[in-house]
Amino acid sequence: MDKIYFDNSATTRVDEKVLKAMLPYFTEFYGNASSLHSFGRDASVAMKDSRAMVANIINADASEIIFTAGGTESDNIAIRGVAEALKEKGNHIITSSIEHPAVLETCEHLEKSGFDVSYLPVDDKGSVSLEDLEDAICQRTTLVTIMHANNEVGTIQPIREIGRIAHENGALFHTDAVQTLGKLPIDVSKDNIDLLSISGHKLHGPKGIGALYIKDGTPIEPIIFGGGHERGLRSSTENIPGIVGLGKACEMAKNDLDKDIAYMTNLRDALISGITDRIPNVKLNGHPTDRLCNNVNMSFEAIEGEALILALDRTGIAASTGSACSSKKSKASHVLMAMGLTQIEAYGSLRLSLSRMNTMQEVDYTIDSLENIVSRLRAMSPLWKEE
Repeated sequence: MDKIYFDNSATTRVDEKVLKAMLPYFTEFYGNASSLHSFGRDASVAMKDSRAMVANIINADASEIIFTAGGTESDNIAIRGVAEALKEKGNHIITSSIEHPAVLETCEHLEKSGFDVSYLPVDDKGSVSLEDLEDAICQRTTLVTIMHANNEVGTIQPIREIGRIAHENGALFHTDAVQTLGKLPIDVSKDNIDLLSISGHKLHGPKGIGALYIKDGTPIEPIIFGGGHERGLRSSTENIPGIVGLGKACEMAKNDLDKDIAYMTNLRDALISGITDRIPNVKLNGHPTDRLCNNVNMSFEAIEGEALILALDRTGIAASTGSACSSKKSKASHVLMAMGLTQIEAYGSLRLSLSRMNTMQEVDYTIDSLENIVSRLRAMSPLWKEE
């Protein structure tokens, strides 16, 4: 069998239709969108069309979308931009203990600048408590930033209720939807969202491009200065090929959303049941039902996750131990630790993340391979005691 890619939460393969849409903007329509001549106008029209495609998938207006370099930059602009714009009103921000580093480290930076940040705990399934949010929010709270679904364990947060609580207390609500776009329906109006982060390479678009939804009227300050591009909030010559690719990826994801969700859910459930049926002493991490359609995260007793990754790689299967942004850091997953796992359990975790490009044949092959690998590694492990 050819190589199997089960690390789609880290990045995805660019869809051929997306690539085809992008290519002319490298070689034929390569103008600067700010230029007045025909080359610039062609680029500007492409950007306008793509902005509408991105807006459509979340039920926003095109004027509420700004293009960025990716999800990390979108998170930074949203959090720092709102914090600065509303610092006279209050200096309190609420987030969760299992956010992506793009959110956590941004909040930690703001703490050094005099802001007060509350980090909500999660339960053993990775879910935020609405009661904890209500207890933490106060008159000084200007922003609540909670991810739509976790990138490591796939747990989906109750963002509609979180947004409602934020609004009832006079705060804005930002959500990092990098992992959920194309895998969950999103409606920024119904879901009470003021700001939402998007990344192109998580839904079969190109790397180096993202977007930030900013509800009309939301107070926000720029954190990047220059030529005043993107409503003055993201100065830099626009990445037109990337923008076209993001627009096309969003259009395809919107059109095939229900079909893709059903397909990936079937693969996910087959993978989970196959592993748990054939391999003893494994634990599913994250919520059993309120989880992303493409996410499988499991801990294997008496085995180190990195050993599993390397052994799988030798059989042609690409997987991960958690967040790709943290894969070179030796400490245990902050997400799994926040959920109450021990360090040993956290180090023994494996994340298999699927896409619409995967197949049931790949799932079956992976289950067979994992069963053999786990048996072999446990036979060498001093921690394993066969029952």
